[in-house]
Amino acid sequence: MKRAYLYVIEIIILKKYLMRKHYAFGALFALILTLSFNLTKAQQDVGGLFVSGPADATKLINAYFDPLYKGLGVGLSDGWTNTAKSKGFLKFDVRVSATGAFVPQSARSYDVNTLGLNNIKPAPGASSIGPTAFGNDQEGGRMQVYTSGGIPTTTFFNLPQGVGFHVVPSAQIQATVGLPKNIDITLRAMPKIKISNDLGSLSMIGFGAKVELLPLLLGKAEKIIPIDIAIAGGFTQYKYTLPLNVNNTANSDQRIDAKFNGVNFDAIVSKKILFFTPFASVGYQTSKTDLKALGTYSFDTGNGTSVTYVDPIAVKQTDIDGLRASLGFQLKFGFFKFYGSYTAAKYSMVNAGIGLGIGQ
Repeated sequence: MKRAYLYVIEIIILKKYLMRKHYAFGALFALILTLSFNLTKAQQDVGGLFVSGPADATKLINAYFDPLYKGLGVGLSDGWTNTAKSKGFLKFDVRVSATGAFVPQSARSYDVNTLGLNNIKPAPGASSIGPTAFGNDQEGGRMQVYTSGGIPTTTFFNLPQGVGFHVVPSAQIQATVGLPKNIDITLRAMPKIKISNDLGSLSMIGFGAKVELLPLLLGKAEKIIPIDIAIAGGFTQYKYTLPLNVNNTANSDQRIDAKFNGVNFDAIVSKKILFFTPFASVGYQTSKTDLKALGTYSFDTGNGTSVTYVDPIAVKQTDIDGLRASLGFQLKFGFFKFYGSYTAAKYSMVNAGIGLGIGQ
């Protein structure tokens, strides 16, 4: 009876604090704005790549946005949990976290000579190197458009500049509840938010689960082992729609529709020491991009001529597929939890967050 009474008191106090969680949501929204603003700036610059034809444009756009695909891919799979301990039946928490994926030096630029372009080459004496979306904020080499017969035209353009910093941000908002048999389930959700007419709209959905192993395998004898061990998995999807205005302002139907999917599986070990719980994990992650440039576009084919294409760009690919290892911690003070972790992977990343809840 006493435990039930205390549990009710905890829920009442927690509800009071949850009413103030808009500060955390404000920080999350600011991160979304930052990402969307950078995407918008990038798409304004990348509009100059709609030349020659869809085949060359797709290769250039893929090379330019490659670190965005990969950075979001690893960020989607981050921040699920910071302890192997399950919460306990009907215990729960809500958490907001942010991930920064570090773009390696090798992914901050690309060489057009390696892309297999058909009708675009560096102008005589110009560099063939261009910055990626998260490369330096300087224009790349000057390009020249050629006809299908290999004859140079009078059309030139510069490869677009990057946003000037080398970290890809992403955000997670989730709620977790404990089930019987030492199982936790997690839902990630953000309804479709229209950020603005220029910045487009963003939504998120995801789900995950964690199973604490020792109680299942050893029963009450699990207490003789001084650590907690769990396995976990998750799926997250971002959907992003961005209006475009490329080359031809008369075509108001131009937009980018993009889906970024991330899947992860991890084995986690942790040890609670008073209010501090360090953890380590190893796992596997994969991410995929499905991006389309929809609408009607006019492609400059050189010498003052152009060709119109409908829905010309389609990218569907696997960006990340490999192992990862993480170290991190959880700090728990009453209802409040603070999280942090570092993950070594193809794109290394850091994650930090805050949560409110009852249970581990």
